[in-house]
Amino acid sequence: MERRRPQPDFLIIGAPKAGTTALHSALAQHPQVFATTPKEPKYWLCDDAPPPHWRGPGDKHSQKEWVWRRTDYDRLFEVAPAHAIRGESTPFYLYSTSAQRRIAQELPGVKLIAVVRDPIDRAYSNWMHLWCDGLEPVADFPTAFRLQDKRAHDGWAPFWRYRELGLYGRQLDHLYGLVGEDRVLVVRYRDIVDEPAATVDRACRFLGIEQGHVGHIPKDNSRTYVEPGWRPKVLGPVVRGGAWLAQFAPPEVWRKSYPPLLRRLSGPGDHHRPRLTPEQREQLLPAFAEDIELLTKVSGQDFSDWLSTSSRGSFQERAERLSEPA
Repeated sequence: MERRRPQPDFLIIGAPKAGTTALHSALAQHPQVFATTPKEPKYWLCDDAPPPHWRGPGDKHSQKEWVWRRTDYDRLFEVAPAHAIRGESTPFYLYSTSAQRRIAQELPGVKLIAVVRDPIDRAYSNWMHLWCDGLEPVADFPTAFRLQDKRAHDGWAPFWRYRELGLYGRQLDHLYGLVGEDRVLVVRYRDIVDEPAATVDRACRFLGIEQGHVGHIPKDNSRTYVEPGWRPKVLGPVVRGGAWLAQFAPPEVWRKSYPPLLRRLSGPGDHHRPRLTPEQREQLLPAFAEDIELLTKVSGQDFSDWLSTSSRGSFQERAERLSEPA
């Protein structure tokens, strides 16, 4: 039997805060799937060279965990069982046109899963993730959203690009030109929440493996909400300073010291995570309306519901609504 080259058979390529972690965790339960650890190697964002020197809060620590050497990347797949299909999930691949080109050139047979979410809800969840981690210094989402271009100019990493990460029409149009539509599966976040078993089975059909093995998708990686006030004003700079210092220490040092800081930042109790108001959504819609139209055109699916001024809430909120008795 010919030995397979240690590389992925599928990639979950995006988008960040759109359910990629949930889908990755679900597929990892399948007996015919091998999923890498770490989940997000980020290899195809690099070019066999270290990642750029991003300058946003926490960026330098984060990039220490990027797998940028091909030998290290291949090693992630060497331990996969011979029968398993192998995959990894780096949600920034969809956003990065250079990563798309590298994947198309180096992995001519790989299958790609793109998970997309209402781009305003996605951007808000992205901001919420960074705010609750103590890394986002701006307590008002619309204000932080407007800072994207300045932050990009200043060298902040892709995760800070609240608008650009949600331009799926442009991203998929570029990707289809490289690999063709038959190698790409577009999955909607709402289907992961509303129809988890059917959505996993759809992914399994696309990957050519047995259906019916996974009936549950784990909760997404949401954060405990941090209310604006003295805690983020006092402790936020401490967290950001610690994340900056962490670049000079092994990653496990920050992983041990960070959770206690985060607990102090969030404070006691389970704080309510506010939704975006209809007025806030209406202000943000022009940033995405044209791309939503393009996405509908290139994908053949209807995404006009994203033009609504109503927020759909977090993964947990939506799952709880579904579980309520009729």
